[in-house]
Amino acid sequence: MAKSRYIYTCNQCGYESSKWNGKCPSCGAWNSFEEEEASPAASAGRSSSQSAHDLSDNILELEDIGVDSDVRYDTGIGELNRVLGGGLVKGSLVLLGGEPGIGKSTILLQICQFLGEEHSILYVSGEESARQIKLRAQRLGVDTENLYLLTSTDAESIAETIASSSPDIAIIDSIQTMSISRITSSPGSITQVRECTNLFMHTAKNQEIPIIIVGHVNKDGAIAGPKVMEHIVDAVLYFEGERHQSYRLLRAVKNRFGSTNEIGVFEMRDKGLHEVENPSQMLLAGRPHNVSGTCVACVMEGTRPILAEVQALAAKTSYAAPRRMATGFDFNRLNIIIAVLEKRLGIFLGSLDVYLNIVGGFRLDEPAGDLPVAIALYSAVMDRTVDEQLIAFGEIGLGGEIRSVSHITQRIREAERMGFTTCIVPKQSMSAVDPKDYSINIIPASSLKQAFGIIK
Repeated sequence: MAKSRYIYTCNQCGYESSKWNGKCPSCGAWNSFEEEEASPAASAGRSSSQSAHDLSDNILELEDIGVDSDVRYDTGIGELNRVLGGGLVKGSLVLLGGEPGIGKSTILLQICQFLGEEHSILYVSGEESARQIKLRAQRLGVDTENLYLLTSTDAESIAETIASSSPDIAIIDSIQTMSISRITSSPGSITQVRECTNLFMHTAKNQEIPIIIVGHVNKDGAIAGPKVMEHIVDAVLYFEGERHQSYRLLRAVKNRFGSTNEIGVFEMRDKGLHEVENPSQMLLAGRPHNVSGTCVACVMEGTRPILAEVQALAAKTSYAAPRRMATGFDFNRLNIIIAVLEKRLGIFLGSLDVYLNIVGGFRLDEPAGDLPVAIALYSAVMDRTVDEQLIAFGEIGLGGEIRSVSHITQRIREAERMGFTTCIVPKQSMSAVDPKDYSINIIPASSLKQAFGIIK
């Protein structure tokens, strides 16, 4: 029986099968198999015993391995340096992903202006012509003489060019357009993306040249291609935010040379992306006055405390089952808080539609956002205005208690710096706080009942 010319590959783990499967038997992902043309089998060579090489001469002791003092390149953008852990590491492979038009190519071209003062940069584009890149560089004010352009989609030729020309930094835009000629599948397929990424990884390590590759995303928001691609690279950065809004968040999902908790905040303008040094002020701009259903939260993004406004709206439902909608907050967590309010405090929302929104496209992922969400819901249901100078943070338990959170002093300092006068904190966290050291009025609360009593 003739062998099929096509195989099915899981886009999550790279598992190959001769037939399509609804569920991957390797990683368990659903609907992840994609069809591609099978590559011809390689001819059998020498046996493994004959082709094996003795690698004992390459074994090194840890203390014998030297580390250069200058192993990072300053990108000239403080927010990007923060996310990378202090700068671009020499010999690293960084994957930058995001929605179309969110600013991936823009920020890479902007850092070329600063890096080009002392380093040579090779910008490889498989999507745009050299003239198009020149026009965008003029709009962004990029005129460095150390920026070199190459328009090609042949990954092997690009790797050889990088090795022969030895630029200080290389940029690949984008990995989905690259291909290797010996692989029969089309550019952007699972095999092509995996092998091209692996090729650039070896080039970056062998030549000690940092390479930044741009990755497209699919309709689910994940980077297009196999999941193994994210395992190969040293750092994975995601651009978040609505393309029709001006603010962008740069988040590190993986970073072998720094923390994955840091974020960078940018604003898109006519001249490109600009850093937002004070995200709290940006997120709190335009707050409504004397309106119920609002409260300010303080969350930690790495070492940075950020203030964000929580808005809640409760209205009489016209449906058999009330609607629940959350933007920027976990939907399941919202349902838990509503259940606690109903069971422990007698605030019934069974006949009300509940809408929750975190202003500015920000997302509250940590438990410290529970208390401000509960206060905003209470304010919306009771139609009571929360003091504009009040801020709150704390985790809510199923018994209605307010539990302690980490980094309590940094949160209070940020609230004090932003001009807030009252801060509701978990009572258990007061052991690490001396109220005399702050000008802000710190009020401890051990339960939701106590916290709601403060805002009356």
